[in-house]
Amino acid sequence: MFSRLFGKPKEEPNTLSTLDKLNETLEMLEKKEKVLQRKIATEIEKARDFTKAKNKRAAIQCLKRKKLYEVQVEQLGNFQLRIHDQMIMLEGAKATTETVDALRSGAIAMKAIQKATNIDDVDKTMDEINEQTENMKQIQEALSTPIGAAADIDEDELEAELEDLEHAELEERLLQPSTTQLPPVSVPAYSRPTQVPAQRTAPQKSAEDDELAELQAEMAL
Repeated sequence: MFSRLFGKPKEEPNTLSTLDKLNETLEMLEKKEKVLQRKIATEIEKARDFTKAKNKRAAIQCLKRKKLYEVQVEQLGNFQLRIHDQMIMLEGAKATTETVDALRSGAIAMKAIQKATNIDDVDKTMDEINEQTENMKQIQEALSTPIGAAADIDEDELEAELEDLEHAELEERLLQPSTTQLPPVSVPAYSRPTQVPAQRTAPQKSAEDDELAELQAEMAL
């Protein structure tokens, strides 16, 4: 009933629809401006023709119409500036609104998380984790503890024995003479000596020959 009497309530336009409407209006104004620019050029051309024809009155009328068109072009330019200004403001308001909505959504989500997460539950969970960690540490220590014969080995005795071995090795190194390794001497290669034929030696005298010569010497005396 109220809708029939007063009509339907006007729906508030949202930012997107308003921006679309402003864009359409801006395009319409730009088209009108182009038409007026063409009319201005036509009037200037007519005024030149009338001036050449010595028709001063007609030329003045053309210039008057040109002036009127120029006034309309200036008005359209102001309208376009107003629309551009309005679009910039709406786009800024839209960005601000979206930012606020995003922040509000984040605050609601954080509140829901905090409500779902109880601080007592968090403390209980951390205590359980620490307890499990300590139990695992004890298990690992128990598994790494030596058993049997290995448990009877004295670590201090092994350390002392190791020190004795190290001292003995050090003394052995000090007692060894320091020998310097000489570089290998390169022997020049030489050719194999040729075989020299053996010279004939005079035959050696025997003992009988010596006795004979001695006897001859006595007889001669």
